Amino acid sequence: MTHPITVGVDGSPESRAALAWAGREAVRRGVSLRVVYAWHWPPHDMVGGGDREEQALGAREMAEDAARSVADRHGGLPVTADVLDGDAVESLLAVAAETGTLVLGSRGYGAFVGFLLGSVGQRVISEAPCPVVLVRAEDRPEAEAGGREIVVGQQGGPEDGEAGLRFAFETAAARGATVRAVRAWSLPPVFAYSPGSLKLLDEAGGLEPYEKKALAEALQPWRERFPGVPVVEHVEMGSAGQVLLSLSGQAQLMVVGRRAERSAVGVRIGSVAHAVIHHAPCPVAVVPHS
Repeated sequence: MTHPITVGVDGSPESRAALAWAGREAVRRGVSLRVVYAWHWPPHDMVGGGDREEQALGAREMAEDAARSVADRHGGLPVTADVLDGDAVESLLAVAAETGTLVLGSRGYGAFVGFLLGSVGQRVISEAPCPVVLVRAEDRPEAEAGGREIVVGQQGGPEDGEAGLRFAFETAAARGATVRAVRAWSLPPVFAYSPGSLKLLDEAGGLEPYEKKALAEALQPWRERFPGVPVVEHVEMGSAGQVLLSLSGQAQLMVVGRRAERSAVGVRIGSVAHAVIHHAPCPVAVVPHS
């Protein structure tokens, strides 16, 4: 990764944790860090909007203070600060098109569930062209040590999980961590069987050996590209969301994919990413793929 890491701040505990996470990751990857604050002047008919220049100055000071704090913590890290004046979603999506990774604070599941499923969170996660990392307020540097792994989900063919595997292996290489590649499977309904699929399953020796073979094939090019990264191949029967969440306690980062194409009903995050975003206690990277 050569593009900068960008982190959105708003003064909340979640964004401060995201800022700290992004600073550490930028140092590990040897890239610059961009701190942005999305600020929009209220409509002219809104009561109590305050003074525009005063609010603009406050936004600038917040962004610069955040950039200064992370620069002081990591001497030598190139850090810039910008105020994005405009619609928050459109501003963050424009920034996402120019960055390697976008980092945001996340409140997770609970009273603030709307933070992620509301207009800003959902659209940024589901439309950003780059990986989006969501960081909890409780995230601490020590969670990145102690043998914790980079856990990544893989489904479908080798090309389906390529973007997520790339992100997981790059992150693990930068951190000296292990990648746990997870492939979940379940028994298909009887009507889903076809002569072709039955032949493939028979050649593989059954469903579980077939899934293990599929995961091994998907991992092969990444093992070759990152020979120094330890890899654990994890194949388990169950729903992908449940299997990944059962491993989240031992993860320093969880990587899930989402389809980049728009569906007939608009943008979607996907059921697996949706479950992990809401319930995983660790930072979560949502990586778009074709």
